[in-house]
Amino acid sequence: MTFDLLIQNAQVIDGTGQPVYSADIAITGKRIAAVGSFPVKAKRIVNADKLTVIPGIIDPHSHADLILPLDPKRQLELMRCKLAQGITTTIVGNCGLGCAPIGSSQTEAILRAVNSWMTPEPVEWSWRTVGEYLNRLKDNGLAVNIATLAPHGPIRISAMGLAKGKPSSAQLKTMRSMVEQAMKDGAFGLSTGLIYPPGMYSESDELEELAKVVANYGGIYTSHIRGSSETLIPAVKELLDVARSTGVRVHHSHNEAVGRAHWPKIDRVLEMEEQAEREGLRVSFDMFPYTAAATMMIAIYPPWALEGGVEELIRRLMNKKTRRRVERDIERVKSSCKADGWPHNLVRATGWDAIRIGYVASRRNKRFENFSLIDLARFTGKTPFDAISDLIIEERGQVSMLIFEITGDGEQRKLLSKYARHRLSAFCTDAEDYGRGLPHPAAYGAFARILSKFARTDNSLTFEEAVRKMTSYPAAIFGLKDRGVIRPGAFADLVLLDFNRINDRATFEKPRREATGIKSVIINGREVFSDGKPHHEFHGEVIRPEN
Repeated sequence: MTFDLLIQNAQVIDGTGQPVYSADIAITGKRIAAVGSFPVKAKRIVNADKLTVIPGIIDPHSHADLILPLDPKRQLELMRCKLAQGITTTIVGNCGLGCAPIGSSQTEAILRAVNSWMTPEPVEWSWRTVGEYLNRLKDNGLAVNIATLAPHGPIRISAMGLAKGKPSSAQLKTMRSMVEQAMKDGAFGLSTGLIYPPGMYSESDELEELAKVVANYGGIYTSHIRGSSETLIPAVKELLDVARSTGVRVHHSHNEAVGRAHWPKIDRVLEMEEQAEREGLRVSFDMFPYTAAATMMIAIYPPWALEGGVEELIRRLMNKKTRRRVERDIERVKSSCKADGWPHNLVRATGWDAIRIGYVASRRNKRFENFSLIDLARFTGKTPFDAISDLIIEERGQVSMLIFEITGDGEQRKLLSKYARHRLSAFCTDAEDYGRGLPHPAAYGAFARILSKFARTDNSLTFEEAVRKMTSYPAAIFGLKDRGVIRPGAFADLVLLDFNRINDRATFEKPRREATGIKSVIINGREVFSDGKPHHEFHGEVIRPEN
């Protein structure tokens, strides 16, 4: 038999957690044909020369939803940071944020505004359903494999706009119907973002009703929970209660503790999730290996100020009396999981100095990128609140942020290692490069950082276990069949790397430095990246659940 590709003399870490072994890997078409020792019969032979071969890395938490529909050349420019660290599959539609399904043209207008922070440049929205969105990506060409969740935000907005409060019975029926259609169209589950509008306006019973639909289709419910500081414990309980009441598998997106006063809660959270699993619930979580996160700057404002969208926030900030009310709430209001409460007061959790500007839209204000809000206040001669609020007004809300003091400080890895070692944890980037401002360095280095800092340097976990947590384990969590493992019949998503040279180089000051140590990346049997350069070929596929 003649294979299409034969990788010889490899040190194989197959993704299952078993020890490394020596073998050749034969590929025919998109799949692995055999693993062992073979005579030289292949159209192309690659001598791994003792390099390590692992399954393609699966990133379970991406916000590349509006990068993927871009012209393939531009898409690759923004996604090459993922290829350079060995990512071959990524899951979008996270945190309740996304661009499908769309109930109407009015819904699309709201979603365009809500998603502006993760929109690299204008793109025609030629879809309405999740199925149409996935078909658009397939027809467009993909740099990596893609799977999606059904984001709660577009679904709720389609039913009731950005209004607070409970949905009516008719609105809830619409939402259930949209979730069901999304599952039929190819979504692997439902995601919520309960610190962002409109997710923050949803009560637990709404989440449970929608999760029941997902459970009926064997899907997963993932959540950016209702706060990771003062509300961390009750927010985790809410997630686990959804699992208890519906039987759905639940996944805690980017498990974290925001603000040093809340770091001691980490052990309690892990105990709660372990106990839920012992009860028979299906529970998992992911984490990013940094002590800072990236999101939209409007997340610092109270829920009532965000009701109606960014333009309504700007209108409120331009009103002197309302502006002072917003400021008082930021300074004084404690986070609360109550329906009319504020799930996550980020400023109260970390302080103004821990929040840094990542991106601003206008050329005039580019100088403020990488300023902390204390730096911005000093530069402008204003209070931190007025300085950032004036910038929000001037930029029409187009400001992103990096927030620090998350599960540790600076390069501290002790607390992060608790998550990394935990048997329920997977790893993620939760970061993109949208081609502007300062991206989070995780977009360029998250998985390389796990392998170099946590496995090789700290010995927090073995290399084999680290690879399992970024390959076969996330594949099992989300139901990605025949991905994340090296065995005959599995898809040939593979990474050739030098264990001694794998390293993350991206920093918060220089976030676009690509990882080192990745020799070659293969997606569906075709080499797409080698020696630090993409091949400008698009062999990624849309992955849908198998019925």
